Amino acid sequence: MRKLVLMAFLALATHTANAQWVNYKAPGTPRLPDGRPNLAARAPRAPDGKPDLSGVWHVQPNTREEMKKLYGTDVDTIEVPGMEIDTISKYAVNILVDFKPGDAPVKPAIGAVMKSRRPEAFPPTHCLPAGIPLSTMVSEVSKIVQTPGLIVIMLELGGTRQIYTDGRKHMADPSPSWLGYSTGRWEEDTLVVETIGFNGKSWLDIIGHPQSEAARLTERYRRRDFGHMDIEITIDDSTYYTKPFTVKVTHELQADDDILEYFCNENEQDRKRMGL
Repeated sequence: MRKLVLMAFLALATHTANAQWVNYKAPGTPRLPDGRPNLAARAPRAPDGKPDLSGVWHVQPNTREEMKKLYGTDVDTIEVPGMEIDTISKYAVNILVDFKPGDAPVKPAIGAVMKSRRPEAFPPTHCLPAGIPLSTMVSEVSKIVQTPGLIVIMLELGGTRQIYTDGRKHMADPSPSWLGYSTGRWEEDTLVVETIGFNGKSWLDIIGHPQSEAARLTERYRRRDFGHMDIEITIDDSTYYTKPFTVKVTHELQADDDILEYFCNENEQDRKRMGL
């Protein structure tokens, strides 16, 4: 696992860069007396009265000490500025890290899949999407744009999601895709998103836990204040897992910042650095 983690970090490392419109003071942002954004201020509301989830967000990372305790003292052997081990979530490395050894809800078939996976097969190494939820667990940010009937999530690492909140139902037989097809509904102040139609090619984490075409992803978004959004992610995939499992993360608003334009094939260096 150690080699897979290190090589995958190397593959992701070249994706990081400074965002555009840095330090632009967006109108309407509540501020402290010293001018800094007041992240503890009340969460904003959209014109329809629903919580407004709009903004640039980044997963709340685990500390370097936590990551070394979980994954070994050499987990930070390969690092570049912007892709340090303490800029990602523990779930980016292992989506099942909270389970005790032997308790993870995996089916026997998953063993052969993970054993066969090599660092060079990691999708981002080949300019393919990291998929969800992995693309929201690493150093790169995401940007939410909320409109009536549609919420768009722009992933700095992996494309754009469309979440329809206009009451439509999922298609009976969607064409398989990297990010699936998403519909959302409001349960009081929580946005509940259900996604189906995956192509089965994404990895759920860096060590290679698989996601099948049968997977169903349910996310619950709650913006508890101006600067923090709690997200509960439930993965239901009967092909590889014995039961649904849930992870909970918090995303932090990147106020006065923006998402970066990113195209993997522009100055692509991953394969050369990995000796492929």
